[in-house]
Amino acid sequence: MTLQNSLYQEAVTQPYKEIDAGKKEQVEVMFDQIAPKYDFLNHFLSFGIDRLWRKRAVKKLKPFSPNKILDLATGTGDLAIAAIRLKPEKIIGIDISGRMLEKGRLKIKKKGLERIIELQTGDSEKIPFPEEEFDALMVAFGVRNFEDLNRGLNEMYRVLKPGGTFVILEFSSPSYFPIKQIYSFYFFKILPQIGKMVSKDSSAYSYLPESVDVFPDRENFLGLLEKTGFSCLSFESLSFGIAAIYTGIKENYNIVKKL
Repeated sequence: MTLQNSLYQEAVTQPYKEIDAGKKEQVEVMFDQIAPKYDFLNHFLSFGIDRLWRKRAVKKLKPFSPNKILDLATGTGDLAIAAIRLKPEKIIGIDISGRMLEKGRLKIKKKGLERIIELQTGDSEKIPFPEEEFDALMVAFGVRNFEDLNRGLNEMYRVLKPGGTFVILEFSSPSYFPIKQIYSFYFFKILPQIGKMVSKDSSAYSYLPESVDVFPDRENFLGLLEKTGFSCLSFESLSFGIAAIYTGIKENYNIVKKL
């Protein structure tokens, strides 16, 4: 385990401090609880900018023309739906929250995308697929919720084909004045109150800023990805550092020339 990952595991936060259960079980309970209002709150609390972030993340995969894509921690399937523009043969999304998947399947059905997008119950730290199964892998706001980050990253590496590429979209913490101060006030004071009022979950939207605060972002996260075995790594900060897109490949084949 790397130093960054070791420190992260020590600092890892959980949604419900009063519940005697592991992070994975608590995250499942949390997303089942907030599923009915999840999409609304995502777009409302981010002022709709999360849609632009997803489009930007999907665009990173376009040069590789992946045929089979895995969307980890798919939630209600927003990233999988956004990836339709890549014209893949198949997108499979997995998530541990059954209620989030139910909402996602309804959205996919309404859009007539059932033939291409399939949502399944699955654990991102124990991916239910064989080695070297996918051309590309995506995660949006999911790796921060892994109970064992190192295990999750190794699973991602395992199921990617040689030359396969990944894109990870995740929150990060701005570091420059005055964005840092404005962000901290909104993220730690305003967002949890709105989230609590709308979702009726008193902990979920307090967990969000806490989990972002302890996550090893930017260069620290690139270090963990490199230790896992990924190469040609890079990240792009979004919206003054509020979020970041991480990209890389499984092995250094000719495909890297496209990056």
